Amino acid sequence: MLTEKEKSDMRQRLKKVAGQVNGIDKMLEDDRYCVDIVQQILAARAALNRVALIILESHAKSCVVTAIKENRAEESIDELLSVLKQFSR
Repeated sequence: MLTEKEKSDMRQRLKKVAGQVNGIDKMLEDDRYCVDIVQQILAARAALNRVALIILESHAKSCVVTAIKENRAEESIDELLSVLKQFSR
């Protein structure tokens, strides 16, 4: 579970990503160079990936640890691995 500070940090990061996406939309509207647009898309994607990794780390350190203590380790680890597999696609 994310702390209030972590939630605040994630929200700030997501606002920056939203700004990047709006910037990409404007680049398309302005007929900017295709490679520049793709580079901005890659940057936004990387920023979203960083947010996801931070959330996954928090999940592993809190929710998964709790599940292990409550003898629900296999179910929790399977869920985490499933998400990681999707994330790596």
